[in-house]
Amino acid sequence: MDRTGRGTGMSVAFRRESDDEHLEPKFELPIPPGPNLVTARGLALIGAKVAELESRLLTLTEEDAIKAARRDLRYWLTRQATAQPVARPDGSHVAFGCTVTFRMNGKTRTVTIVGDDEADPAAGLLSFSAPLSRAMMDAEVGELVDFSGKPEAIEIVAIEVGEG
Repeated sequence: MDRTGRGTGMSVAFRRESDDEHLEPKFELPIPPGPNLVTARGLALIGAKVAELESRLLTLTEEDAIKAARRDLRYWLTRQATAQPVARPDGSHVAFGCTVTFRMNGKTRTVTIVGDDEADPAAGLLSFSAPLSRAMMDAEVGELVDFSGKPEAIEIVAIEVGEG
């Protein structure tokens, strides 16, 4: 720079043509690894999400909102196309779709084992791919299972099968 603070012919390679070139790139929504197992309820929720996004796209006029909605729709269409509905379990052992009551660290909790997109741990819906679900899979009522490096850390108290 000269004494006036002006540039002295900086190379074009160091100048920005526009601020758009430096916006965060827009990535696709990540697809969870592994099979896309779903309960009947989970499959219905995916279908409802696709319908909602298709309807919303018809009303949008702002380009960024349209792009975001299309990205979301691509995710949900992929999840719908790859969904693998799982037959209703019989309740004889912990399986996908079961509601399991268990005791761990002196506390009794209940979770329902569902697909990745249906999971909501705060609501007691735990993904089948979660470590806790994987630890309990195939266990029967009264069985003690290892978890997080601790032998017999979980006691299976009850197994229920809902309508879904």
